[in-house]
Amino acid sequence: MRLTDVEKAMRDGEAGPAVAKAMDLLIRYGEALGAEGLVETRNVCGTVTATTPFLRDFAVNKGGLDAVFSEFNLDSQEVVATPKVKAFSSHLQLGFDPHHPAEMGVSDEIVQFYKKSEAAAAKMGVQILNTCTPYQVGNVPTRGEHLAWMESSAVIYANSVLGARTNTEGRESTSCAMITCRIPDWGFHRDEGRRGTLGVHTDIPLETVEDWGLFGYWMGDWVQERVPVITGVRSSPNLPRLKHFGAAASSSGGVEMYHIVGITPEANTVEQAFGGNKATEVRHYGRRERELTLERINSTASDSKVDYVMLGCPHYTIEQIWEAAQLLEGRKLHPETALWIWTPRAIKELATRNGYTQIIEAAGGKIFTDSCSAMSRAVPPGTKVVALDSAKQAHYLPAILGLQAWFGTTEQCIEAACTGRWSAA
Repeated sequence: MRLTDVEKAMRDGEAGPAVAKAMDLLIRYGEALGAEGLVETRNVCGTVTATTPFLRDFAVNKGGLDAVFSEFNLDSQEVVATPKVKAFSSHLQLGFDPHHPAEMGVSDEIVQFYKKSEAAAAKMGVQILNTCTPYQVGNVPTRGEHLAWMESSAVIYANSVLGARTNTEGRESTSCAMITCRIPDWGFHRDEGRRGTLGVHTDIPLETVEDWGLFGYWMGDWVQERVPVITGVRSSPNLPRLKHFGAAASSSGGVEMYHIVGITPEANTVEQAFGGNKATEVRHYGRRERELTLERINSTASDSKVDYVMLGCPHYTIEQIWEAAQLLEGRKLHPETALWIWTPRAIKELATRNGYTQIIEAAGGKIFTDSCSAMSRAVPPGTKVVALDSAKQAHYLPAILGLQAWFGTTEQCIEAACTGRWSAA
């Protein structure tokens, strides 16, 4: 790989042993990818904290949190001191909500260890956002900005909606980027990697979050890791719709970027979106495709009795919490059905200031932060059937926890929470 003089100096240890190990990892990583060099990044989203019994025991036996960072973030068996970050760095979600450990089956010992780990991450200079949607709570990159982000639904949103540039990174590469401001220059960092290769035309209007989730799930299954150019969209979708669309597409497939002509920033025209490429194939999405996708995504469910309603994958916006509160106000949950809504800490604070948390809790629901049921593997005890307004979570929870999953609108989910049954069954 071609390295600048600054990069060579970091590799050779002039910025300290941790930075040298980070550069060694990034160089090995870049060479494996076929990258010719590194690109500078000043915006990183990753994970550095420790939330599991395994990492707690590793820290106790191997040399503390420096040992955890060395082994699991720098791929180094030699323990080196953890330095402060050089790039603006945000922490993504955790394996549990430290404010609701009992409901999630997490011991106080793990919570206390996590608090030490979080304090250490904050001392490094990492922003403790603890969310899969950093763009909702202060980390909003600009068009053309090079990032090093984890989390598939955040990556597709950053690339497609915001026009920033990132591949889907991992814990190690993002941690190395935090302390070097470098990441391999390949894939979606480069113009040629961002150009469309397939065409998708929607023949039906896309109006609700459910519509966009189903469309994304159908599209991702076909597109996989390619870049689709979408036409036929009749009205501009808002943040929740695009959030759910991208999350679904990156779950059923591996989509990291799409273009919607006339809406997303690199697709003012079809020609701009393809950038000189020609569509290798074009497919149409219509009512039949929608029906088949809904049938497929609900194929794990048969029992109409709902034990658990999960909302907030990706993490709910304040608009979505406001909507849920409107649907719940003056009502009570069914005594055998739980409602957990997941959102970033900052948005929960805003929801509380506006009275939405109180409305949801008065009905019997709870607002959780920092994680989700897929990340935490945590659901209310005895859960067999879950209702969701997230195509992504409907894709993962049956596989991860062996649950039946019903997917539908937010209104259908709230109704299931209050009646204890899935009315569309």
